[in-house]
Amino acid sequence: MDRRSFNRRFLVGGGVAVASGVTSLSLGSVEANSTEPPSRTAPAGGVIRHLKLYAENLADGRMGYGLEKGKASVPGPLIEINEGDTVHIEFENTMDVAAGLHVHGVDYDIASDGTRMNNSIVEPGGTRTYTWRTHAPGRREDGTWQPGSAGYWHYHDHVVGTDHGTGGIRKGLYGPVVVRRKGDILPDKTITIVFNDMTINNRAAHDSPNFEATVGDRLEVVMITHGEFYHTFHIHGHRWADNRTGLLTGPDDPSRVIDTKIVGPADSFGFQVIAGEHVGAGAWMYHCHVQSHSDMGMAGLLLVAKADGTVPGHDPHAMHDLKADTPMNDKVTTDRT
Repeated sequence: MDRRSFNRRFLVGGGVAVASGVTSLSLGSVEANSTEPPSRTAPAGGVIRHLKLYAENLADGRMGYGLEKGKASVPGPLIEINEGDTVHIEFENTMDVAAGLHVHGVDYDIASDGTRMNNSIVEPGGTRTYTWRTHAPGRREDGTWQPGSAGYWHYHDHVVGTDHGTGGIRKGLYGPVVVRRKGDILPDKTITIVFNDMTINNRAAHDSPNFEATVGDRLEVVMITHGEFYHTFHIHGHRWADNRTGLLTGPDDPSRVIDTKIVGPADSFGFQVIAGEHVGAGAWMYHCHVQSHSDMGMAGLLLVAKADGTVPGHDPHAMHDLKADTPMNDKVTTDRT
């Protein structure tokens, strides 16, 4: 498998960086159950963490964020937090243009906004510390209910190209954030899928990313949209609950179960599925269900393997040939400023 298909993640609760395809035991606790395999769950938050993040030019003309110099990626690393945690991010801009770090969904002071309007950007070669905070749900003093920070969020540049970071986003300066609530079930693998204009993870139609799992894996999908277009995210053979976690809490949970969701620029959501549950192993397609968009190549594969590592009926050349025949394939690009 092409390891670029999986993003690196930063597990703030455990303080280590690992690959998305690797299960981390540092975040969760084990709950015993006499009839089901034990599930790892997110612990309570409240810790203070520090990490270093770099903005870099990539050799292919894209821009990316990374946890180490020379290892930036598109999307950037997954930053995973537990409700109640505070994260201090020392951000270094190695590029030749000013850049920043703007986040959705969490708490921050104006000095950590990451925009030119309040001078919270980083000039070429400079560094700045951005601080993100999170909180648990609870009741306000006036008696109303305050939601917590838990959810599937994202971060991105807000400086490159325009004061809204249009050039930076188009070139790949974005990444996922997951904030977990105490007791949330932890996945075995997390993948990030970004519909950015007419690309997936800033890869053109002939090179859209595939992802791998094994039947029975608890797979988490973080889905983000950037650019100018609305899309419809769909994945074959799998479905999820349209709520914060993508999971039903029980037989009376009223959440709608879906396998398709309309998304627009700056939308983000996520869910967990059991890979191959009720459908088995196979090359399961994910794609934009706007017909003209899928016809232009906005599609990839979730390769769910059997225990022996094989994917029944999968011909790796067939999808490549299909992508090569995509109409307007040579016109799909996000390299605009």
